[in-house]
Amino acid sequence: MSKEKEPTNIDGMNGFERAMKRVGDVVGALFLLIVLSPVFLYIYIKQRWNASGPVIYSQERIGRGGKPFRIYKFRTMVVDAEKDGVPQLEQDDDPRLTEFGKVLRKRHLDELPQIWNVLKGEMSFVGYRPERQYFIEKIMEHNSDYQLLYQSTPGVTSLATIQNGYTDTMEKMLKRLEMDLDYLRNRSLGLDVKIIFKTLFNI
Repeated sequence: MSKEKEPTNIDGMNGFERAMKRVGDVVGALFLLIVLSPVFLYIYIKQRWNASGPVIYSQERIGRGGKPFRIYKFRTMVVDAEKDGVPQLEQDDDPRLTEFGKVLRKRHLDELPQIWNVLKGEMSFVGYRPERQYFIEKIMEHNSDYQLLYQSTPGVTSLATIQNGYTDTMEKMLKRLEMDLDYLRNRSLGLDVKIIFKTLFNI
């Protein structure tokens, strides 16, 4: 029996809710950039002291509408982590991690620079995790519904991120996709608040 095709628009939020979500993102991002500035400074100094290479790492990801953007993170891996040019999935205990990178990754502090992505409107605090085009193509070989995620803005955190962990296998990537699609169908401002609190508790 063939799988029933998803409707074109599955976004559970209306226009007003999306506008309020954006307002919350801007206010929250400005507040966090100010409050967490000492943390940013500490990580910057620590990175400079303990490792070579750039402190901030950027990578092209695909966001709303299928458009590429640069996502920012504190670097947690060695500079030549993908020296052969082939994209690799991150793992919980990746041998490419630096010592300080392990600390940042454990507490998800490497994601802090994405607050800037949120302020710019390329990301939201809550939404599906944006992926690289290489892996999107791999996912869509199994499930073409990935493109439905382009209706929304990718996020810093999500239920899939909290519950599914790092997607180091295709099985996990497909599981994350199903969870992200379920979130998109049922999302609301109230659900976003719950996810943010769950994320803080998890960290």
